[in-house]
Amino acid sequence: MNDQILAVQRMQDYMAEHCAEPVTMSDLARAAGYSPWYARRLFLAWTKHTPADYLRRLRLSLSAIRLRDGRCRVSDVAMELGFGSVDGYQRAFFREFGCNPREYARHPVPLALFKPYGVRYKPSGKELKPVENLRNMFILLTEKPERKVILKRGKLARDYMSYCEETGSDIWGLLCSIPSPAGEPVCMWLPEKYRKPITNEYVQGVEVSPDYDGPVPEGFEVITLPAASYLRFQGEPFAEEDFEDAIRELWEAERRFDPASIGYRWDTENPRIQLEPIGSRGYIELCPVCR
Repeated sequence: MNDQILAVQRMQDYMAEHCAEPVTMSDLARAAGYSPWYARRLFLAWTKHTPADYLRRLRLSLSAIRLRDGRCRVSDVAMELGFGSVDGYQRAFFREFGCNPREYARHPVPLALFKPYGVRYKPSGKELKPVENLRNMFILLTEKPERKVILKRGKLARDYMSYCEETGSDIWGLLCSIPSPAGEPVCMWLPEKYRKPITNEYVQGVEVSPDYDGPVPEGFEVITLPAASYLRFQGEPFAEEDFEDAIRELWEAERRFDPASIGYRWDTENPRIQLEPIGSRGYIELCPVCR
């Protein structure tokens, strides 16, 4: 892989690991293996953020999650995440999210959190070879209850990359700010009955309880999905730069698997679900099945 990409990734990893500590450009330069001037230039070129802005937005988004989930004091969060003063933290929070952190802690609303992706996590452009020998694939029958989904539709998107190109990558950060019983947002391929005119099958959203009556971000909508059975396909952990291969391997495993072997058939009335590809846990999809 390109040495520059690896250098920027090392800087991203360093900030993720040390975001609650003082981080200097010298620290990042040592992680990158270049001079401070050149490391900063590389980081800006590959992420479109200066290191200082990237770290600030990362800290602010982490602070929002702590305020939402942890019943923490604003002053404690500000100090724990390296802000010099509570007043400075409050001003930075307001500039980033448009609300006061104390108000947000009392009444959390959807926020456009900064969701940085490693520069390794980009389409490689390499020629994809046919999948022949599959690695281990774990398959588990699981049940999903009735739930609502707050989602954002695309018009042409058919997969994650085309969706991000169409709607922007900030959608995922906003979805991450909405608490979900599932613990994380989802991507879905919707069956025909859930689609709307001039929209396509692929959406991103967050599953919430059937009685959810909280705020819905502008441009989003809510649908209700029934209780359904799913086969959870999960591949082995993978290197982040190999995410395309991990996805293709799982798709091939889905294609080869016959649910009749366990007394089921594929269910075309419920959406197929994709979780965020995270190398440390392996790629995961949930495919609906029925008797």
